[in-house]
Amino acid sequence: MSETPDSAVLTYIDDHRAAFLDDLAEWLRIPSVSAQPEHAADVRRSADWLADKLRETGFPTVEVWPTDGAPAVFAEWPSEDAQAPTVLVYGHHDVQPAAREDGWADDPFEPVIREGRLHARGAADDKGQVFFHTLGVRAHLAATGRSAPAVHLKLLIEGEEESGSPHFRALVEEHADRLTADAVIVSDTGMWSEDTPTVCTGMRGLAECEITLRGPEQDIHSGSFGGAVPNPATAAARLVAALHDEHARVAIPGFYDGVIDLTDRERALFAELPFDEERWLSTAKSTATHGEAGHTTLERIWARPTAEVNGIGGGYQGPGSKTIIPSSAVVKLSFRLVAGQDPDHIEKAVRAWAADRLPAGIRYEIVFGSATRPCLTPLDHPALQSVVRAMGRAFQQPIRFTREGGSGPAADLQEVLGAPVLFLGISVPSDGWHAPNEKVELDLLLKGVETTAYLWGDLGENWRRAD
Repeated sequence: MSETPDSAVLTYIDDHRAAFLDDLAEWLRIPSVSAQPEHAADVRRSADWLADKLRETGFPTVEVWPTDGAPAVFAEWPSEDAQAPTVLVYGHHDVQPAAREDGWADDPFEPVIREGRLHARGAADDKGQVFFHTLGVRAHLAATGRSAPAVHLKLLIEGEEESGSPHFRALVEEHADRLTADAVIVSDTGMWSEDTPTVCTGMRGLAECEITLRGPEQDIHSGSFGGAVPNPATAAARLVAALHDEHARVAIPGFYDGVIDLTDRERALFAELPFDEERWLSTAKSTATHGEAGHTTLERIWARPTAEVNGIGGGYQGPGSKTIIPSSAVVKLSFRLVAGQDPDHIEKAVRAWAADRLPAGIRYEIVFGSATRPCLTPLDHPALQSVVRAMGRAFQQPIRFTREGGSGPAADLQEVLGAPVLFLGISVPSDGWHAPNEKVELDLLLKGVETTAYLWGDLGENWRRAD
């Protein structure tokens, strides 16, 4: 049990709720759309606004860090306990593009509260989930009588996540000495549902490539030359057909090297979630599930690696026929990776697989983009246990576990800093990230505040730094 009294935390949050929401609404009015050059000044203004608010919160060190793109905000508040763990909170202050004509009921940058929900672009993704840390740490201090947090607390709030974080890794590498941490907490995620609070324990990585195949120097007549020279479109189709075996396992030799399989306990925890496959299929706009044999749908999207064809093309695509052997074809592939897989190894395996599969007379080029590594927090990690206990106190019910099928910049923090990544978010699927009428449930937002108020004390008590 943490030193932080629940009643004192709740009283502090209730007393400061209105001012907290007013401040958040002010921040949400700044259209910090990193993807649109015309909003570059707004993204800088958003960073400056947050920096000022963090100073007002009490952080003694607050800096705006420039990048070759949009600025990030760094803040630090050391604990008075030298042996306290260091925790780095990650989030982002930029938002997706939004306009009234996209289908918004109101101006997306003029926050509106209706029926206990705050509607605005960034309300959930990610300004609301970043901002709950400001009230949470103040509630922690007020309830315990401390003048500094029970942990060495750092924040790194980037400004380009919605644009793919193109400069984030370089930023982390440049400031690695300032960002050192025993654990990273990502508050850019969500829960299973309003009724089922959850903690995410892992995120898949990503590798992707484009394979260009070339045959004849130009398109040639299929009657004069067909059946006598290799066809790059046929080679592309055969390559794609060889990507999986009859059990929907990726058939690239070495692809599964190092994969950390789910434990029986993890599979049981996934099975506890109230998963409605028919509803999920409806959301997926699909009529049947498909994937690696021997695994459930949730296991497939959270904990198993994949290979997907994102695009394939070549030859004539217009109306009618054009009887040619095309000069070229292209295949775009992406690979979602799980804990234990190395993107560099995957790249080598794909290159070797393609070389073995393509016939003589087909010249090819494979270009890989930048990769994202997977991250996974063991269920018994002490920092994760603190997150679970803190959420359990706030929500007054058991906390279940999920993973995330997508990928994000959190893996850069894990790799560069060598610290485990944990996820603390309160958003739910209905919040409509990236969609019109994005919102956040105010009750859940305040549960996020409450969780962080308990979390710092729990970590300070139960996870001492080993000198």
